[in-house]
Order: sequence, then structure tokens, then C-alpha cells
Amino acid sequence: MEGLANIRYNLVHRGFLFGGKASCYLAAPLTTRFRAQTSYISTVLPPVAHYVPAPPTKENLEYADLAIIDLSKAQTAAGRAELAAQVKEAMTGQGFFYVVNHGYTQAQTERMFDIADIPFTLVDDVEKRRFAPNIKEDGSYQGYKLRQYWHIDAGVRDQIEHYNINLDITRKQHPKALQPVLPEVDAFIRHNHFNVLHPILRLFALGLELPEETFINNHNFDAVGETWARFMKYYPRSEEDEVKTKNVWLKGHTDFGSITILWSQPVAALQILSPDGKWRWVRHMDNALVVNAGDTMEFWSGSYYKATIHRVVQPPADQAGYARLGLFYFAMPDDDVKITPMTDSPMVQKHGVLGDSRIKKS
Repeated sequence: MEGLANIRYNLVHRGFLFGGKASCYLAAPLTTRFRAQTSYISTVLPPVAHYVPAPPTKENLEYADLAIIDLSKAQTAAGRAELAAQVKEAMTGQGFFYVVNHGYTQAQTERMFDIADIPFTLVDDVEKRRFAPNIKEDGSYQGYKLRQYWHIDAGVRDQIEHYNINLDITRKQHPKALQPVLPEVDAFIRHNHFNVLHPILRLFALGLELPEETFINNHNFDAVGETWARFMKYYPRSEEDEVKTKNVWLKGHTDFGSITILWSQPVAALQILSPDGKWRWVRHMDNALVVNAGDTMEFWSGSYYKATIHRVVQPPADQAGYARLGLFYFAMPDDDVKITPMTDSPMVQKHGVLGDSRIKKS
């Protein structure tokens, strides 16, 4: 067995162990950096079974041509200006883009996918039901959404489970199997919020010719809100169900928040509705993020930025029988934020619409 010292050495050098207290600093106006607090300092991470995803598909699919945003360039004003132009073009076109150089190594990302599978493989059905809210009555998505909650088509119900964790991980209790890894989940949430979401929000603001912190001020980490991380698993379905639903696993929809961050995984299933009306696949990129805007951002921008319709379909034949494990960060504005178009934006004044009327600055 590998010695304890060697295990700790490997974990440290693969980026899994951190030292010091939680700290957050902003090299204004540079990218916010956050070193997540960890109660497991100087300890070995708890063992977690390794999740093995499907091999990437070799099928010749019609992929969407999405921009790639190199977040490391956001360290300088010139870099942010360059990226903001790319994001603006992406959000007025396809409505999706990739993010690379986001601060997590491939090993850290793989560890998070290992953790993301815990709610589905190590929690029994009885315990799952304990942590599943009555979504319609409570108006809450925190905890589990169990399988067969949604009607897909022709009497077929979904084969999708997901587990949502509020950015304040102490807001709700969690299944026993997740408790040892909650410090890592907390670090992951903080990384998404400060090192990914905030830089992206700056680019969105710059694209509207607004002060960089405009949208960040609506997404405070310590405020009450519904931002959450989501672990999500799509299970294979019967051939009969595939026929009845025309291979659709999750119907076309837009997200209702501000920004959605999807950690790319190899099972091809996500499709976006392109401006020409065609459904196109989203290609997997190792250790990349797939980012899109939700309805809230579209409304803030007076529909200048698009909340693109997307769906999930049956994977190609060479990935048949594999589950699809998803790792998400859904950003929502603080609960006390008023959602109104950003009429101070020159871009909203010039291009923004609300219904059939032009938005004009009062």
C-alpha cells in the first residue's frame, strides 16, 4: 500500500489539498481569486470510487461551432476587452461558448466527477426520498429530483436524477455518503462562483458597456439566493421509450437563471437550437466548461443576449448503454435583486427589446 507521506505528496501536487484559512482577494479590476476554506487541511482526502465515463464518441455528428474563451486572459484590462468582444458575439449568435483555463486541473475535475456520482451510487432509495423536497408545494429544487418526475412524451417519464446543493452548503442537510466530501463540494462551489462566474459576469457587463462589477453586485456569495451546484445523472432508457419520445431525453428549454456552467463530459447528448433553426450537438472538450445565459440575463440585456433553447437526446450508437453524469453550477441573482432591463447600457438602448417595444433610457 502506498505510504501516507506519498499519498499526501500526490494529493498536494495534484492540487487537492490547500493550506490556510478561507481567503478571497480581488486584484481590481483583475479576476477574483479565491482559495477555498478546507476543514480537511493536512489530512488525506476521503476515498471515493473513481467514476469511469464513456469513451468519446467517434460518430460523425453535426456540431455547433462555439467560441472558446480563454479565462486566463481575463487577468488584464486588454484581455478582458478581447474576451468581452468574443462573448458578445457568442451571446448574440449561438448563445453558448466554451471556457478553458478556468483554474481546475484535469485531476481536480475528475475528482469532482467521482464525487458527483456519490448521490446516485451510494445513497439508497429510502434515504433519497428523505432528501427529496415536494417541488411543486415547496417551490424548492434543493436536494433530490428523483426519476420519473417529468413527463417527456407519449406517457414516457424521465430517467433523470439530480441532486442540488445551495452555494451555502449548510442551508440543508445532506445524505450520509456525501458528508465526508462536503469540504470539497464547498471548495468546488466557491471556485465556480469566484473564479469562473465572476470573471464571466465581468465580460457580460463589458459587452453591454456597463461597469465591470454590475452583474457581480447581483450575485453575492453571502446573500440569500438560489444559486446551486447540481450533480445530475441520465440513465439509459428502453428502445420502446426511445421510439415514443423520438429519442428526446429532456425537452427543449431555456434556463431561468443568469448563467449556467456545465463541466464538459464525454457522453454526447446536449444539443442547442442554432439561429438557423437546426439542432446541433455540443462537442466534448476535456477539462472545458460549457457556458450559456439564462432567461434572467436575457431580460437584463433587453434580449440582446440570448437564452438559447437546448435539449438532451439519446447518445450516439457507440455510447449506447452508458449513463451520462453531469456537473453544473446554476447561477441565480440574489433574492432581493429586482430583475429589470439594464437601461443604462448603450447596447440595451440601441439593440434591446422588451416585447415589441424598444427599450429607451428614461
